[in-house]
Amino acid sequence: MTREVYRALRQTRTGDICGQCDARVSQHSAAGRCGTVSDVNLHAWMMADFTAVRSKLFDTVIRLVPHDRWHEQVDGGGATLAGLLLHITRHQDLAVNAVIRNRPALFLINREPLGLSAAPLSVGLSESEDRQATASIDARALVEYVTAVFDQTAEWLAHLGDLVLDIEPHTELRLSSHAGLDRDELPWLYSMWEGKQLWWLVQWPVIAHGHAHVGEAISIRNRMGLSPF
Repeated sequence: MTREVYRALRQTRTGDICGQCDARVSQHSAAGRCGTVSDVNLHAWMMADFTAVRSKLFDTVIRLVPHDRWHEQVDGGGATLAGLLLHITRHQDLAVNAVIRNRPALFLINREPLGLSAAPLSVGLSESEDRQATASIDARALVEYVTAVFDQTAEWLAHLGDLVLDIEPHTELRLSSHAGLDRDELPWLYSMWEGKQLWWLVQWPVIAHGHAHVGEAISIRNRMGLSPF
């Protein structure tokens, strides 16, 4: 979602001026729209889209693929489910817990149970899977980490108000202090996330990034012959 679309969605509350027709939203039709912009509540949209990511991941991947196949490279190459689940969750954990909520990333207390205590703190962040590291991941511990991160995001997002969505957190400081990361090691992550407002940190690292990789995980599931359809 672009900044322009975001701002259009923000202007659909009763009493606000519609960015498309210059009338008050309260003067719109009973359907709540001016013909161009639907009466969309941004917070409700975020909750629904986040719930969709979670539902697809847990119900169509985690529930259907046996743990003993999570380290399998289907067709002899590509990402594993263990690697994808770690990658999806690490990005969400960083965005929501470390950067937005200004608290330690949950990965720090889950690192040892996952079997990643010897791996660098940047493990799982790159789009290229480090098979040497992910091969040691304990599947049950991974489920617990994924569940904990999604649970905390859902709880936080449920109480989020529209007025805070324009806040720009101190991303560089929080990535370093709450996740132990280093700009010199991850220049692409710091440059991509810094200067971004809270709405972007939810829309991209959590929702859009999640949808993209859940789709990849579903493709792996299907190639394993485990599609329920």
